[in-house]
Amino acid sequence: MTVIVQPTGVTPADVIAVARHDARVEIAAETVAAMEASRAIVDRIEASGKPVYGVSTGFGALANTRIEPSRRAELQHALIRSHAAGVGAPMAREVVRAMMLLRLRSLALGRSGVRPVLAQGLADLLNHDITPWVPEHGSLGASGDLAPLAHCAIVLLGEGWVIGKDGARHSAAEALHAAGLKPLELAAKEGLALINGTDGMLGMLLLAIDDAAHLFTMADVTAALAIEAMLGSERPFLPELHEIRPHPGQTASAANILKLLQNSPIMDSHRDDLAHAVQDAYSMRCAPQVAGAARDTLDFVRQVAARELVSVVDNPVVLPDGRVESTGNFHGAPLGFAADFLAIAAAEVGAIAERRVDRLLDVTRNRDLPPFLSPDAGVNSGLMIAQYTAAGIVAENRRLAAPASVDSLPTSGMQEDHVSMGWAATKKLRTVLDNLTSLLAVELLSAVRGLQLRAPLTPSPAGTAAVAALAPTAGTPGPDLFLAPVMEESRRVVADRALRNEIEQSTGPLR
Repeated sequence: MTVIVQPTGVTPADVIAVARHDARVEIAAETVAAMEASRAIVDRIEASGKPVYGVSTGFGALANTRIEPSRRAELQHALIRSHAAGVGAPMAREVVRAMMLLRLRSLALGRSGVRPVLAQGLADLLNHDITPWVPEHGSLGASGDLAPLAHCAIVLLGEGWVIGKDGARHSAAEALHAAGLKPLELAAKEGLALINGTDGMLGMLLLAIDDAAHLFTMADVTAALAIEAMLGSERPFLPELHEIRPHPGQTASAANILKLLQNSPIMDSHRDDLAHAVQDAYSMRCAPQVAGAARDTLDFVRQVAARELVSVVDNPVVLPDGRVESTGNFHGAPLGFAADFLAIAAAEVGAIAERRVDRLLDVTRNRDLPPFLSPDAGVNSGLMIAQYTAAGIVAENRRLAAPASVDSLPTSGMQEDHVSMGWAATKKLRTVLDNLTSLLAVELLSAVRGLQLRAPLTPSPAGTAAVAALAPTAGTPGPDLFLAPVMEESRRVVADRALRNEIEQSTGPLR
């Protein structure tokens, strides 16, 4: 797979392909031409002696300090070294790769005034699988992701650190040498252009969108299986009930759940018994209202990310008429708000899933299933502690759902007196989604146990596929197992697309 970076940038699918599937990166000839035209404007302005931020002046609170022509290249190198000041554990490889591609995209838009060699340098790092060591702490999302991007840029200079195949930190100079690459020498404005922008938080948001889209569909799957195991009613998911409250996400979620509950002897056993369940509990009956609201939130976040993906977020920017203007487009507020909103939604999708797990395990509410889904409860605890784990994760997600974007701290001698905290917002969003994977895994395991315990009645095609996916690890209901490996396998099944694909072969596409 090859991603060709055009002067118009890249797509969300391109970012996923490079970040997660190691697609090769190439730069279109038209992109090179656009960058060369932009660079010519910077060269003319520099020669004129006109003071321009980041070209002939210092940065941030030092914006009024004039830099002599003989020291402007030194200025750019010093900027990268001083801004590569992050601390903490390294960011995931996929995040760093997404960030580098998006910075390349930003340069490719032809408004940064840099030479094409910088874009090619980033492409070379990606294509040679050289991943800079980017610490987790350092960005405030104000002038974009300054510190994280500086940790990427410093590798282009043959300095700093990279992550080795062993996960350890290694010398960037050695990594470049091994790949046959040479360090770059920066010209005026180029250091600033490498680090000013929202590429880190946008990269994390795009990865989160991809994850959330899958997980929200899997939330419908696990909800349907839990409802089936608890002998719930399918009637609340009838389309005519959702046409009268036409939220698109709710409609899609209800349609998924209704589809998943068809062709089920378990459901047939009580389908026409209207006294059986006049009204199911909210965690069952209102599943589409919660998961659907999360889907609508995800659609909003997609819109924000799509706009940012075609935006020029550098500072200063080079306009086609020859002006170089200072801008605030690097401020990450749009992304910070979107990430915080999606974290809230994802946390609630996990919270309602945990409520269904609790109901499945409770002998007073699970409609004749054994306590904690153990056929020999007492000596055996069944899935009791799996629900404890889920409850603990729900509590953590509630803490993580507190918005980062309201927590501004002034920096740079009060020049940067309001920051977005967009990096923190998108980083914690990824944690919330990882936690959601675990919560859906507990629900999947619990639902599978419940379906198995309904024998000799057999489940829906979706339930049959889920039982088959977990049975090699989870086995059948019986004496207690070492549960951690079973839960890890359930996590893998939720995160992987194989079970969903298997289910869709029977039900048709899920939304």
